[in-house]
Amino acid sequence: MSQLPSQPADSNSSAPTDVTPVVALKELVARLHREQNKIQDLLSSLGFALRSFNNLNQFLELIPLMATRVTDADGSALFLYKPNGQVRLEQLHWQDSRQRKNIRKALEAASSQISLPTNATPLATTTGMLDAHMHRCLGPDMQAFGTAILVKHMERGWLYVLSRDPEYTWTETRQKLVRLVADQTAVAIENDELGVELRKKERLDQELEIGAEIQRRLLPRQCPNIPGVALAARCKPANHVGGDYYDFIPTNHNLTIKGKGSDNADANRWAMVIGDVMGKGVPAGLIMTMMRGMLRGEVLHLNSPAQILQNLNRVMYADLDNSSRFITLFYSEYDPHKRLLSYSNAAHNPPLWWHAATKTVSRLDTNGMLIGLEANSQYENGQIYLEPGDTIIYYTDGLTDAASPSGERFDEENLIVAFNNACRYYKEPQEILDCLFNEIKQFIGTDRQNNDDMTLVVLQAQ
Repeated sequence: MSQLPSQPADSNSSAPTDVTPVVALKELVARLHREQNKIQDLLSSLGFALRSFNNLNQFLELIPLMATRVTDADGSALFLYKPNGQVRLEQLHWQDSRQRKNIRKALEAASSQISLPTNATPLATTTGMLDAHMHRCLGPDMQAFGTAILVKHMERGWLYVLSRDPEYTWTETRQKLVRLVADQTAVAIENDELGVELRKKERLDQELEIGAEIQRRLLPRQCPNIPGVALAARCKPANHVGGDYYDFIPTNHNLTIKGKGSDNADANRWAMVIGDVMGKGVPAGLIMTMMRGMLRGEVLHLNSPAQILQNLNRVMYADLDNSSRFITLFYSEYDPHKRLLSYSNAAHNPPLWWHAATKTVSRLDTNGMLIGLEANSQYENGQIYLEPGDTIIYYTDGLTDAASPSGERFDEENLIVAFNNACRYYKEPQEILDCLFNEIKQFIGTDRQNNDDMTLVVLQAQ
């Protein structure tokens, strides 16, 4: 009986060789999957730190560690550009703690050789300069890959990943991961700077609000009760602090004559004043505050309106000289017994006087220069007698300079027309004031803000 041909000895031995590549492929896929998960976990942790850390330095400490781990390198270094023009090693991570000290010294030596002009924009070639210095300081066996940290398109630092493994390669994936970590670093730096600016703005807003509150307290809280007249007033600053000023000042006649027990009518005289510091904001508000104190002291000397402005100008000139800031001021005093209004003008917008008898409007004005323009400026006195129903408005140029959306100014002519109509239809000073402000609001647009301080005082003879 014939024998069956025997099978080749290696016919079954091919099975293990067929399985080996499959197993190897599975292991490779599993390893890549683990690496991918590790990278995702690390980047997720970095994102969480970016959202959670309020301290930039704490976040920057993580950057070299993260860059090292996502690229499987030996270490990583973070360099930052400082405002003094120096490039400084900010953070370093190195796996081998025994080598870390020497690596740090070498990196610090490399960065110390780069110095940019103070407050200059970092050069795009800085990364290349660092490459050259690091190669020289660290030796040829150190491989390095660096990328710039860009904040608003400006280089603010550089992130390097380092390896001494001769078989280590800078794959495209590793380079992308380094750039991703650098971008996260840039976001952290920008967020920190935005936070600093926000805190500065909050402090400034708080200081401005304090300044505005002080200024509001310096302006009259309410109109005084002056025999023979009714008053209404409003100041609407364009910013927190403004340069407009108005005041009602009891003259020294009150104190002097009442102290003697006299019934002289001069005892009830009041000064009414309106002014405007050129410009607006904090500087104008400071000058206005300074002028207010000086004027109130000058009123007590019992001089005429013109002499008061002349003395005030002489004192203010030394403080305003070379400041490019001047003051317009209209000063008046009312004697209710005589119905006499005495006044003097230092180049301020002339108040408008509505005559109840004729229902016409005229201007109150005298010659005089701006306060602070010339040391020896001369001013003139003016006087008028008021009849019952006569109405005067003191105002600043914020009203007449108010602009419509098309750029047209409200100007004095429109104000005269609006004032005349308001006096015909309304009898109370507050109603006239509200009417004029509403007229200007409609002119500039109800949804638009005034660009300059606006102040209006209404005086009506009873």
